[in-house]
Amino acid sequence: MIEWLSTALLLAGAFFFFVGTVGLLRFPDVYSRLHALAKADNLGLGCIVFGLALQADSIAAALKLLLIWPLVMAASAGISFAIARRADKLGIKPWRKERP
Repeated sequence: MIEWLSTALLLAGAFFFFVGTVGLLRFPDVYSRLHALAKADNLGLGCIVFGLALQADSIAAALKLLLIWPLVMAASAGISFAIARRADKLGIKPWRKERP
């Protein structure tokens, strides 16, 4: 049962990473691209980490794996903020749909 749950979590994580990559390639501006990456990749990493923690040999290894997720989320938030702030200072405006 744990193997099936772990496999499902790993596949869900891969799906969210794929969706984040598609968002990076398809969205029109830096702000929406950052949003897609931050949300999808953090959720994808959470699924991957939980899936791997279920397969860990010991509790210590599982806890080390689970510690990765909040650290990466904090780093992702900081980097996303820095990129968005720099884009704003460079005068990059958010994309707006043109009205006819």
